[in-house]
This record gives sequence, C-alpha cells and structure tokens, in this order.
Amino acid sequence: MTTRIGVDVGGSGVKAGVVDVDEGMLISERLRVDTPEPSTPVAVAGAVADLVGQLDAPGPVGIGFPSVIRQGLVTTANNIDPSWIGVNALDLFETTVGREVRLLNDADAAGLAEARYGAAKGVDGKVLVLTFGTGIGSALLVDGALVTNIELGQLELNGVRPAERRYSAKARRAEDLTWDEWGDRARQFLVLVKEVFTPDLIVIGGGVSKFWEEFAEHVAFDDMKTTRAALVNNAGIVGAAALVMSD
Repeated sequence: MTTRIGVDVGGSGVKAGVVDVDEGMLISERLRVDTPEPSTPVAVAGAVADLVGQLDAPGPVGIGFPSVIRQGLVTTANNIDPSWIGVNALDLFETTVGREVRLLNDADAAGLAEARYGAAKGVDGKVLVLTFGTGIGSALLVDGALVTNIELGQLELNGVRPAERRYSAKARRAEDLTWDEWGDRARQFLVLVKEVFTPDLIVIGGGVSKFWEEFAEHVAFDDMKTTRAALVNNAGIVGAAALVMSD
C-alpha cells in the first residue's frame, strides 16, 4: 500500500487526510478546521501545516487550492482572500509545511480523483466534475485527461455573475432554500454548462453530494447522464494525494 497526504483548501474549511493512492481511499481520520478569517496566505499556510503535522505518510504533500494555479502562482481569488493573488503558493506551502508539495486547483483535484478512482473512471468523451460548496468548482476531463483551470462558477447566468453567487451550496444555506428549490437552481446551471460543453457525463461533488437523493431528480436529463461523485466530499483530498503520484 502506497500512502500520501492530501489537503483540500476550501473557502469555508481546510481538510486533510492520509490516502491509499493505490486504491483511492482515505485511510486516516478526516481532519478539518475552518478556513481562517481573513484567509490570508500566512494564516492558511499555517492551518495546512498544522493539519499535515498531525498526519503520518511519506513523500510530498498534495494540496488542492481554490484558485487558478499557474506554475505555482495564484492568479485568481474568488473564494479566498485577494491578498493571495500573485503569491507563489507552492513556495509558501513548502516553506511553511517543511515538505515538498504538489499543488493544483481544488476542483481539478476532485476531477483527478473521480477520473482515476471514481465515477469518471474509464469514461470516454467529455466529463464535467462540478463541486458545489462555497463556490462552484469545475473540472473538465477529455477521455480521462484533465484540462486544468476551468472556472465555470464565474459564468453569468440569469443576470448573475459570477453565477456561483446564486447557484452554490453557500447560496442555498444563505437563502434557506429547500433541496427542491436548490435543485431547480442547480438544474439551470447544469443546462448552461451542458449547452456550452455538451458533456457525456456530469459528476456532482462537493458538500451537496452527501445529500444527493434530496435533489437528484432535479438534475436528471434524458440525453445526458448525471451522477454523484463516487468519492463524495473526500474527492479533493484523494485527488490532491493522487497528484503526488502523477509525476
């Protein structure tokens, strides 16, 4: 069994665990702390270091981060403090954690996990993995290969831009929507991305995936399959750990 540490940095929580990267399974306790407020680089890196220090696995640490990441640099900050923009997050995390790090967008980490171990494994064609949480993360897979930094939550829908302000899980909680009400909204978002990308499969992850049965009927289509993320809300941790083994 090969084990690595995966970390999933989100807008509301930082989660980490030890992953069996041969099987794509979390084998430790799933650690979680609230994302610091404000979520500055020093504060978030410190939170990540604290979690990693509680876990035992060899090798580099994989980290999924809620930003477009280009060669280690943070270039967007839609669900994280804007002081991150321009920061070399790879260098910061390696210095603070004290270990070698691999870094990618958090939704891309979830997409990688679903492609390697989960609902998108072995699926040809185009697959969209959407994570509904503080925002709406998105990963595009083409014949199993990840196309990085696809930010569909930033699209405009019904006059709202970014759309994630109205269609995310955070919006559901803020407006106290029922699952039926939110399911209708989620369908509107899926219709938009379906028309743009014509995917063969949409995989829905993030925190809402734990409640799949509550809204699944609202996101079903006759001409395209939708399904819950097989790794549910652990996909980001598992995918971040798997990234370490992709070198």
